[in-house]
Parts: sequence; C-alpha cells; structure tokens
Amino acid sequence: MSGTEDDDHSSPIRTPKQLLTVVAAAFVFPVLIIWLLGKFITGDAPIDPNSPAFSDEKVAERLKPVGKLVLAGDSPQSDVPSESESGQTAGAAVASAAVPGAAPVADAGDPAEKAKAIYTASCAACHMTGAAGAPKMGDNAAWAPRIKAGNETLYESAIKGKNAMPPRGGNASLSDADVKAAVDYMVSQSK
Repeated sequence: MSGTEDDDHSSPIRTPKQLLTVVAAAFVFPVLIIWLLGKFITGDAPIDPNSPAFSDEKVAERLKPVGKLVLAGDSPQSDVPSESESGQTAGAAVASAAVPGAAPVADAGDPAEKAKAIYTASCAACHMTGAAGAPKMGDNAAWAPRIKAGNETLYESAIKGKNAMPPRGGNASLSDADVKAAVDYMVSQSK
C-alpha cells in the first residue's frame, strides 16, 4: 500500500536535468510568445533610410523650435511687421509677442481713451474682479487709503509692481507715461 501512495504524490521531474529543462522552458516560451506577438502587432515593417521622411529638410522641419524668445529690450526688426502691414506699431507688435497675455495698446488720439484702452488691456483682469487682492475699480473704500498716499506712490507701485501685481501690470511694453495714465484713469473712476 505504501508503494501506491508514493506514486500518487511523485513528480514527473525526477532528475536535475529535467528540472533545468522545465525552468528554462518556463522562461523562454513566454518571452518568445511576447516577442512574436510584438512582431505581429507592429507589422515588422523595415525602416527605409531613403524615405522622403528622412530627408534633411523634413528632419530640420520636425526639429525646428515652435517659438522664438524675444525680450522687451530686443527688437529684431526683420521679424516685426511694419505699421502699414499690421495696423499697429512695431513696438506694440514686439511687446505683444514678448509678453504672452499682454495686448498691444492702440494709439488713440484722445488721452482718456488711450488710458481706458490701457486699463482694459492690462489692468482690468485683476482690477475688475479683485483678483489677488487688487482693489476693484470703483470701490471707493478700497481706493481711499491708496489715493490718500498720493499719486507718486501709486505710480511707483504700478511701475515697479507690488504684492501679487507684476511690474507695469504684466505688460512690459507700457511706458511710464502709459502706466501713469492707466493709474490716473483708475483713480478718477474710484473717487
């Protein structure tokens, strides 16, 4: 009876050579199947180095940068359209390209209209909503202590930036006179 019990619990692997064969097969067969499936799925198309996709022009086109960094002080005239081509001054075109989100300000004949245009393009995003603690235009209580500090203090804060407000309201293309005009416009609307 003990002979039949041993046969029921015995393994088909009886020698070390059989064990090594089973272990190797357990590794090789899954790797081989995965490799064959990969070749089947990808189609195993050979890469043709003479293809037009590998021409110097196509490779250079794929590698060229998508944009160009233009600093406020730099103004490459070759990339800037003339005033007659674009309807805006070359300086405004460079500024709008250099500062994302900074809209160019049209040269209005009326200084009040120009100040309003500057406010709308550069200041309204924060001063209309009160974002980042900016005093809302027309909120007399919020503007009173600022107005009391004097226009020069307001000008300096607007030109150099203060707290969350970046210098020149984030529009580096604005001149000091433009910033002062925008400040004067906001103050006149908040008295």
